[in-house]
Amino acid sequence: MNRQFLGYAVLAVVVAALPFMGVYPIFAMKVMCYALFACAFNLLLGFTGLLSFGHAAFLGSAAYAAGHSMKVWGLPTELGLLFGVAVAALLGLAMGAFAIRRSGIYFAMITLALAQMVFFFFLQAGFTGGEDGLQSVPRGTLLGIVDLSNDLNLYYLVMAIFIIGYFIIWRTVNSPFGQVLQAVRENEPRAISLGYDVDRFKLVAFVLSAALAGLAGATKTLVFVSATLSDATWQMSGLVILMTLIGGLGTLTGPVLGAFIVVLLENKVGDFGQMMAKLTGVEWFLRLGESVTIVSGLIFVICVLAFRRGIVGELGALFNRRRAARA
Repeated sequence: MNRQFLGYAVLAVVVAALPFMGVYPIFAMKVMCYALFACAFNLLLGFTGLLSFGHAAFLGSAAYAAGHSMKVWGLPTELGLLFGVAVAALLGLAMGAFAIRRSGIYFAMITLALAQMVFFFFLQAGFTGGEDGLQSVPRGTLLGIVDLSNDLNLYYLVMAIFIIGYFIIWRTVNSPFGQVLQAVRENEPRAISLGYDVDRFKLVAFVLSAALAGLAGATKTLVFVSATLSDATWQMSGLVILMTLIGGLGTLTGPVLGAFIVVLLENKVGDFGQMMAKLTGVEWFLRLGESVTIVSGLIFVICVLAFRRGIVGELGALFNRRRAARA
């Protein structure tokens, strides 16, 4: 446990120093927002065994709610973020109450259908800006003191939000409640026979996951000063599944690594293609930046075939095998 906390502390120091190491703050903040989103999704799928195809609804609803409350209602930044989280949690309660009545593929399809209804609502609603999105959201100040228009100040706020969200997930997983969730994932009939109200546990996990996904969405609005329909599309729901599976399903750090890989591909694969075109003289590499989806798909296929547990999961299994061999 002490080694785990030491590792987290070292990572926190490294992340805090990234802006001074030449890393673009907006890129790092985008990674942290998506990492929190993936960790929230992993709490539902990796530790509860519920596959949701509609998690983008919570990311998008919190993004629009926080942006509208800060831009139109003039709420302070802290209250705007909390309002976005509250809206996502309430939406999660409503969707979860319907979805947990079924399991397996039926649960997944219900979440997808409900999320599409939310998406079309955002498309038609006047306050969202439709296809143009909600633009020019003010960042405001933190506690009326810290100017968040400064990217460096905002960076450390986003980092603090990520740490808080990650700690909530870590504490949940390592609590008696989290142990019950894992028991439901492994053998739901056995959990029912032990006297647990499985539906209630599922619903609480669903709402908590939705609230944390909403926290990621509200923070993302603050970073990019906008909320768009892309935050609520089914493609975003698929993207968070991809992040989780690449990094490692059912691990705490896997979704963080998966989010980093996916965001890195979205932002840097075009630069990589230009470099390869210069080195090889093959003009096809110049079009690599337009083929991010293809590259992501190839990486996903490779991970499924070679890393069934995800990158972090496979590394953990390898470490355990070596430790068992030494013992």
